[in-house]
Amino acid sequence: MKLNDFDYNLSKELIAQEPMKPRDQSRLLILDKLTGEIKHRHFYEIADYLKKGDVLVLNNTKVMPARLVGKRALTGGKVEVFLLKKNSPPTPSLDSLKSPSPPLLKGAGEIWQCLVGGKKRKENLRVEFAGGLRAGILKNNQDGTFEVRFNKSGANFMKIVKKIGQTPLPPYVKRDPSASLRFAQDRQNYQTVYANDAKLGSVAAPTAGFHFTKRLISQLKKKGVQFEYVTLQVGLGTFAPVKIDDITKHKMHAEWIEVSKKTLANIVKAKSQGRRIIAVGTTSARTLETIANKFSIFRPKADQPRADNFQFPNNFQINKFSKKIKDLKELRAMSCELRDYTGWTNIFIYPGYKFKIVDAMITNFHLPKSTLLMLVSALAGREKILSAYQAAIEKKYRFFSYGDAMLII
Repeated sequence: MKLNDFDYNLSKELIAQEPMKPRDQSRLLILDKLTGEIKHRHFYEIADYLKKGDVLVLNNTKVMPARLVGKRALTGGKVEVFLLKKNSPPTPSLDSLKSPSPPLLKGAGEIWQCLVGGKKRKENLRVEFAGGLRAGILKNNQDGTFEVRFNKSGANFMKIVKKIGQTPLPPYVKRDPSASLRFAQDRQNYQTVYANDAKLGSVAAPTAGFHFTKRLISQLKKKGVQFEYVTLQVGLGTFAPVKIDDITKHKMHAEWIEVSKKTLANIVKAKSQGRRIIAVGTTSARTLETIANKFSIFRPKADQPRADNFQFPNNFQINKFSKKIKDLKELRAMSCELRDYTGWTNIFIYPGYKFKIVDAMITNFHLPKSTLLMLVSALAGREKILSAYQAAIEKKYRFFSYGDAMLII
């Protein structure tokens, strides 16, 4: 499968620069993944396509102000450091590092994987930020990222980051550096309304969730739509471009995920009853499909072909199923292996993948040749997705992070 198979042309004027207000006023393209039928609505009308018992799975991560602008310690030149993920466990000391003397940093703290701007990026470069924060480049990872040690750690580090960091808007959202008010608005706009303060850590937002308002969530709950939350700390794995022609050879960067036992049990119960699991965004979808590969309840038995639907009835992605749960006792027995799950995922979903949990998806319109476009193509088929994108372009939908939405059912 080739990279150019996922390309399309888009006018720059269709790239959204601001979110809709209110959020649920954005447009909504409905795509039937079986027939390819397309309908055009608004997001606040999504209740017409959801029914009692449907389970919406949302990523409750919170975006941190990951873009840090500092200056070179020796020359004063501007340097931008973009936080990606913290090393775990942290390196205990700098003794084994080939650092100049005196040591690279005094009071050394956390080590992060980062993107570093500028042409003079090199090991041992020291950078100073406001608030007493300092950093030193330890290593060029040779994949576009750098290992950077800061002089602060824990709550002290994050306190400074929250104060001096900038919202990590994607590069296609243009902002005048002097427009401080717009930057302040982006701090609020570039979060979902259900982002959990305890899940701070993403460097990009799960943008499919931008379209929800608290009022719409309340309306859907009253209708009987079930809400479940997972966490994927969005990092380079989600937004890194594919740089090789054979997409099957692309390697995803790992991202941290968390799913509670209660959420897993609720998903198992819903699947056993034939209710739809609707992922809100590609990050939620990747989290769910990672989980499906971690617990045997979601996997086929040895004597079952891969096409069977992993013990659950599912009329959406796969027609056959091996077993239907008929009573609560049996459900409890099957769920006994479930537990809270935390860990890393580098799952890469592209056409040919058979979804084990996800039946439908709410998503934004994604960049050409991106892993996100490949994921939604796996769910609905590449041809249907590209046809839907063309229809959206003709109707002048707004694209990318602050843009309009699609419901794939």
